[in-house]
Amino acid sequence: MSTLLVLPIVVPLAAAAVSLMLWRRPGAQRLVGLVASTATSALAVAIVVGVDRDGTQRVTLGGWPAGVGIGLRADRLGALMLVVGSTMLLAVLVYAMGQRGADERSPWYPPTYQVLTAGVCAAFLAGDLFNLFVAIEMLLMSSYVLITLDGDDAQIRSGTTYVVLNVVESTLLLVAVSLVFAATGTLSLDLLPERLAALPDGVRLGLKLLLLISFGLKAAVFPLFSWLPDSYPAALSPVSAIFAGLLTKVGVYALIRTEVELMPGGTRTLLLVVAGATMAVGVIGAIAQDDMKRILSFHIVSQIGYMVMGLAIGGPVAITATVFYIVHHIPVKSSLFLVEGIVERSTGTSALHRVSGLASRSFPLALLFLVPALSLAGLPPFSGFVGKLAVIAAGVDAGSVALVVVALVVSLLTLVSMVKIWTGMFWGEDRRAGEPVRLDEPQAGVGVLRHHPVMAAVTTAVVVATVAISVAAGPLYRFAGRAAADLLGTT
Repeated sequence: MSTLLVLPIVVPLAAAAVSLMLWRRPGAQRLVGLVASTATSALAVAIVVGVDRDGTQRVTLGGWPAGVGIGLRADRLGALMLVVGSTMLLAVLVYAMGQRGADERSPWYPPTYQVLTAGVCAAFLAGDLFNLFVAIEMLLMSSYVLITLDGDDAQIRSGTTYVVLNVVESTLLLVAVSLVFAATGTLSLDLLPERLAALPDGVRLGLKLLLLISFGLKAAVFPLFSWLPDSYPAALSPVSAIFAGLLTKVGVYALIRTEVELMPGGTRTLLLVVAGATMAVGVIGAIAQDDMKRILSFHIVSQIGYMVMGLAIGGPVAITATVFYIVHHIPVKSSLFLVEGIVERSTGTSALHRVSGLASRSFPLALLFLVPALSLAGLPPFSGFVGKLAVIAAGVDAGSVALVVVALVVSLLTLVSMVKIWTGMFWGEDRRAGEPVRLDEPQAGVGVLRHHPVMAAVTTAVVVATVAISVAAGPLYRFAGRAAADLLGTT
């Protein structure tokens, strides 16, 4: 079983190498990528089943002693994130193939996407802090290419900001990892909790704050979020979808490791403030926008606040709620960006003031937006309601009344911003760019989804997955509880 841990990293890296050799054969590149991503998802499912049955799995590569060689580890949290992450990577890859945009036709897109997949998988399977740093660098370097693949002025401008701030984050993280090793003599996630606990309180707090800033910048928490709303909208829709769903969650995943497993306690008040500010600033920024892509990008920031809220509260109930919330949020946020991609592909814009009446042209497309939008706002019976209810209930139990009030108000404002997209883009008279659609145009009276069957099928599948999460909320929540128990050492 433990030997399987290597394959979700090796398979996409091997696929990236093969894709580079096939750079003049785009059809072969797509086939290699599809096979590799499907295999990675299947391996992730096998790993999560084995981990839930047999407990945490570990392997050290190259026959080196533990703590010296490259160590991989899969507990329930890492395995669950691996399944959700690899599945979404596969879905967005197929979506990009169906879009057949200039980015997907680039010979550099398939190998770069596979390197991104390997980086995400390596982050969730990292057995020590240095390997986590290397995994984050893998996904960051590939994201630099993907976010600027078109090479237009807007992408280069926003991509420069994205690169500079993430280089700063990488430098801080490397410094933090080096100091942790200097202070404890190890970077193993299995050994660090005990050794960090033995350090003087001041040293331990300093190391914790360094890691919090490093991973907080990656997770886009307040006040380290400013790079995200400008960078993600500039990328092409499939890239934005996977970035929105996954990349910030790698930062949140790292925060969970730091705040719950390695160095619990000591920053509760700070995290409560950060959580409330992240929620509030994100949703206020979303309401102020007039572009679907920018609204959704600001909501990434806002929803991260709920996850940090669970970390700040701490304890089995709050951590369980946080894990469930992350699992719910990844497909919900990705599906909204996939819908935005279809809208932009069909109309040439995602600006609310330039398009209206899409529901009359294609009610199924409107429904594909409505379901995850209501879930994001936390309305029953969708998965977002279960996640938000669990986090807010944990806040009530912990006596964090002020933060609970902020969370409820932000949830209401999230609904307001979703209604803004609905009324601006899907409701009303069928118009594009301020001009009525003529009846002799091919778009008039024809379902938008029929023009983009693969994109529509993938988006539908992801939206159905969000509904499946709400239907299977009980078993999934219990699994999240077991993952939280692993982190807290109460199993």
